[in-house]
Amino acid sequence: MTRMVEAADEYTYDVVVLGAGPVGENVVDRVAAAGLSAAIVESELIGGECSYWACMPSKALLRPALARSDARAVAGLGGAVGPLDVPEVLAHRDEVVGHWKDDGQLDWLDSVGVRVFRGHGRLLGPRRVEVAGPEGERRVLVARHAVAVCTGSRALLPELPGLSGARPWTSREATSADRVPGRLVVVGGGVVGVEMATAWQALGSEVTMLVRGEGLLPRMEPFVGERVAEALTARGADIRTGTSVTAVVRDGSTGPVTVVLEGGDHVEGDEVLFATGRAPRTEDIGLDRVGLAPGSWLDVDDTLRVTGTDWLYAVGDVNRRALLTHQGKYQARIAGAVIAARALGTAPDGTGWGPHAATADHGAVPQVVFSDPEAGAVGLSLAEAERAGHRARAVDVDMRQVAGAGLYAQGYRGRARMVVDLDREVLLGVTFVGPAVGELVHAATVAIVGEIPITRLWHAVPSYPTLSEVWLRLLEAYRQE
Repeated sequence: MTRMVEAADEYTYDVVVLGAGPVGENVVDRVAAAGLSAAIVESELIGGECSYWACMPSKALLRPALARSDARAVAGLGGAVGPLDVPEVLAHRDEVVGHWKDDGQLDWLDSVGVRVFRGHGRLLGPRRVEVAGPEGERRVLVARHAVAVCTGSRALLPELPGLSGARPWTSREATSADRVPGRLVVVGGGVVGVEMATAWQALGSEVTMLVRGEGLLPRMEPFVGERVAEALTARGADIRTGTSVTAVVRDGSTGPVTVVLEGGDHVEGDEVLFATGRAPRTEDIGLDRVGLAPGSWLDVDDTLRVTGTDWLYAVGDVNRRALLTHQGKYQARIAGAVIAARALGTAPDGTGWGPHAATADHGAVPQVVFSDPEAGAVGLSLAEAERAGHRARAVDVDMRQVAGAGLYAQGYRGRARMVVDLDREVLLGVTFVGPAVGELVHAATVAIVGEIPITRLWHAVPSYPTLSEVWLRLLEAYRQE
């Protein structure tokens, strides 16, 4: 649309993006494809948290654990499967993250015509960003049309006596560690805690989980956390629910760590992982210069534009709508299309499920937890549906009723639930737990997003004998009740 104009230390683009993780990359990709000039600012590695310290390394650690577990449940193969080759698993993890180098990501941005500025970006005012470079250089980027904040989130550590001196693991250390701790204490029972307990237990750690609430994976249907906890316990994990940590003490610089519990009890480990939530990375990006609170989550409308502005967008974790990479990339595709439309003088189509509205954030967010067994869900749980005022019914199926489950693994254990809106007879949510159920989630997502009536789903015939036949069993159970 317009050409970049450069001055001595000031650069003008149509769009400036703070944060070059998957979300920021998708925003600039979309606006560049629409003919807009774009710059992206990154203070760490291009590719962001997901590429180097979250999704990719964690799944590289988990895949061998899940594959081994599946293989041991296959007739004729179980006895041939031994322990994991730890150095090989860690070496593969390192390859997956490019040995924490971002050359490939940089090449891709260059190929789509996006200028990369390395350094820390801060808002100076509306449509103006200052970048402090690694060598102390300072540049000002001016955005003709939009600035998008895509800086993501960081691990949130509680304020506890002794914690900082104990050098706790967060998700970053847990996914990048180069050795297996003999004893790992995991504080927290959410996705990060469960996945890292699964991975490091499979690699040889003795795992203790300390969970403040009453169970694991509390954002999912209760039966999911129960089944995952049973499996972790069966493999030797010590899971303590209703437990609060009051202090953490490290013995010297390399000695064991003691986690003190409410009531005076304690747990010892070689490392302690705190997986206790996330905070937005907005504390030092100049929000105060544009009338917003530093360190805050940013409220947006369905076009991802920050409330009260006509030029600022917040995409991905920073808006707290759904702290998931795939959902952030979805938002980025919407935001990129919105920014391009407005820049070209076209009013965005913000109607629900339209090209310029992130409607899926409200009731069709999919998630897979790569635990052993896997868990996957999309949409609303039964409790969420009822709180939202829906007249809803849950339909449950033991996945052992499905022929494909018995063929997949001996002694297969799993459960599926669909939550039905009784007034419209469409799905509000679907949840699975069991080996390999992650691949079932997208079909559920399509059914929910498409608001496909139950009567039409009867005509979506699952292949036999596959795990997807659980859909037929769910529909049969719904008719019988």
